[in-house]
Amino acid sequence: MTSDAFAERGPVPPFPPPLLYALPLLGGYVLHRWRPFPFLPGAVSLVAGVILVALGLVGIPALRAMRRSGTSPLPWHPVSALVTDGPYRLTRNPMYVGMTLLYLGGSALMNSAWPLAFLPVILFVMNALVIPREERHLAERFGEPYLDYCRRVRRWI
Repeated sequence: MTSDAFAERGPVPPFPPPLLYALPLLGGYVLHRWRPFPFLPGAVSLVAGVILVALGLVGIPALRAMRRSGTSPLPWHPVSALVTDGPYRLTRNPMYVGMTLLYLGGSALMNSAWPLAFLPVILFVMNALVIPREERHLAERFGEPYLDYCRRVRRWI
C-alpha cells in the first residue's frame, strides 16, 4: 500500500481494539462461571470495580475531543486533525487507557482473576500491533507536530 493510500484509509488495525478487550473479558467470565477464581474480598471487589469503571469513562471525553476537532475516532478512517487537548494532554491513547481501566473494573466486579490472565496478551497486542500502526499513520499525516506531541506526551500514562 502506498503512503498516500495509507493516509486516505487510516491505519486499519489488525484487530478492532474494543473486540480485543471484550472477547478476553467474556472468555474470562465464561471461565469464572466454570471454575470461580476470585482475587479480592467481596466488598473490596465491588468498590474497586466501580472506581475502575468510573475511571475508565475517560474514553468519553476523548471521543468528545475527537468529535470537536472534526475527526473520526474509528481507526479504519483517516484522521483530519491532530487532537492534543482534553485527555490527550495526559496520554496519547486515552481511549485505550479507558478500555484497559474498564477491563480491570469488569474483572473486579465479577471478582475473577481469569480475565487478568489475558490482560498481558491484550496489552502486548496493543503495543506491538495496534498502536504502532496508528502512530505511523499519524506521523505520516502530521509530521513534526505529531512527533513533537509524542515527545511531550506518553503513549499510555
